[in-house]
Amino acid sequence: MDKENQIFENGMMIVADQFISYIGPHSLDRMADADQVVDLGGKWVLPGLVNVHSHIVMTLLRGIGDDMLLKPWLETKIWPIEAQFTTEIASVSAQLGILEMLKSGTTTFSDMFNPNGIEPGAVMQAIGETGIRGAFSYTIFSFGTEKEQRVNLIEAERFSKNYKSFANGRLTTMVAPHSPYACTPESIVESVRIAKENDLMVHIHVSETDFEVLDIKKRYGVSPVEHLRLLGLFDQPTVMAHGVVLNDEERAILKEYDVRVAHNPISNLKLGSGIADVVSLLDAGIKVGIATDGVASNNNFDMFEETRTAALLQKGIYKDATKFPAQTALAMATRIGAEAIGMSHTGSLEADKKADFITIYPYDKAHLQPLSEAYSHLLYAVSGRDVCDVYIDGRMIVKDGGCFTIDEEKVIAEVNFLQASLSR
Repeated sequence: MDKENQIFENGMMIVADQFISYIGPHSLDRMADADQVVDLGGKWVLPGLVNVHSHIVMTLLRGIGDDMLLKPWLETKIWPIEAQFTTEIASVSAQLGILEMLKSGTTTFSDMFNPNGIEPGAVMQAIGETGIRGAFSYTIFSFGTEKEQRVNLIEAERFSKNYKSFANGRLTTMVAPHSPYACTPESIVESVRIAKENDLMVHIHVSETDFEVLDIKKRYGVSPVEHLRLLGLFDQPTVMAHGVVLNDEERAILKEYDVRVAHNPISNLKLGSGIADVVSLLDAGIKVGIATDGVASNNNFDMFEETRTAALLQKGIYKDATKFPAQTALAMATRIGAEAIGMSHTGSLEADKKADFITIYPYDKAHLQPLSEAYSHLLYAVSGRDVCDVYIDGRMIVKDGGCFTIDEEKVIAEVNFLQASLSR
């Protein structure tokens, strides 16, 4: 998944000190110098997938509030239940989300969590123990009294400073004002300050629904994108989740400021938010990564399914099968997604990049035949359940579908026990 879309049949990769030092044709001479040799037996090897927008702390809410529009779903279902979360619930829910990500081939993620009632550091510690790579970000809201809003900003800044680099650099954070509708202009300006002073990216929901766009225009007289531009948000590297409702002028602004977009097709479909025009974003030269959003609105973390849906939707709305080809879609789920969230040290199998990769064993799977068409199958046929092994920093995290870093049976039992304690 490099820029040349190279494929090596009977290839070989050498990993040293968490990095790829060689990738290319099989070489007996190079293999002779190795301390350890792993024969993958003909498995397909590709970069770990990159999920550029998720909500792992909400994993426990899967299936709650189905078939609702975004605004009432958030206000009457999700936020009231999240207000009951304890640190234990948040930690276990996050572990369940990461377990699902890892087992389905995601090695890197970018996330926003609601800090209400939980100890964020404890959740970050739990994430660090799983071995995954990513950014876990403290969401800034403008709810409650002025004092409560100020405390929220103070705690967000503290979290940003403490977790800029964590778990030997595998984990970081971003500054995450929730959205232009859930944050005052003052809190967004403060978010920019925190991001600049700590050299961090910004992660924010923008232009997700028609209602949001009309609401922001009613409040401030401009679109959400223009509103954020005027507040200086885009002066800092920004990844914008959704971007469903955009026009040409707004796309020009995103291009000018190098704002990256996290495309969440299944969540947007399920919540009735619409379909983002990704082809126009790409034509405008905007970096777009693929994302699942949280499983409360998806309802899974399967990035293969998400990427396939993204491609098929664009072909359908344009009535043009040439739109969004397999190479483009898979690049967005790997290399381009990593670039979009500021993690270009992963996302492709290249020398000097992190050894984050996954394997798929195709020989016993009828839906992955004929073997000669692997590139097509990776988009149009594979699911997360086909993933065999997962390596991050050259360390095996998942082998033959079993995760070494998370006690799967324990986490599943705890999630069901804790979810039953919540009032709905």
